[in-house]
Amino acid sequence: MIVEIVTFLGPWNWWILGLILLALEIAVPGFVLIWFGIAALIVGAVALLVDWPWQAEIALFAVISLVAVVLGRRYFLRPDKEASDLSLNQRARRHIGRHLVLDTPIEQGNGRVRIGDTVWRITGPDLPSGTRIEVTDTEGSVLVVAAEEAGEG
Repeated sequence: MIVEIVTFLGPWNWWILGLILLALEIAVPGFVLIWFGIAALIVGAVALLVDWPWQAEIALFAVISLVAVVLGRRYFLRPDKEASDLSLNQRARRHIGRHLVLDTPIEQGNGRVRIGDTVWRITGPDLPSGTRIEVTDTEGSVLVVAAEEAGEG
């Protein structure tokens, strides 16, 4: 019975397979089935135009699938270095290079500074309140600061 259906549908089998694979791509993670679905649709289009034996159609499907998977994964799964946030889980590192004004003095190398709605612990040279500082580094969640040079601002 299945052989009769496959024989009756002819090239449309590839279209049905392609649509099933594309539908499965939505349900199955991995971004792989889409390439097989596209390959099946291409083979279906070729099979409508050219009367090939089923062995040639399967060989064409295998070749197109391989090429589609390799090219698709190379093009679409490239890591985007500009878009990746290297300090995603290191919030303190996001403040490096930031210029601030001390509300309270740094005494014995330790102090605090408000950035937005968060109070951060800071370490650096003893400085009076009102001094302009720059965040130069971090030590865990503590910001390392230095007095801003006179020419900056």
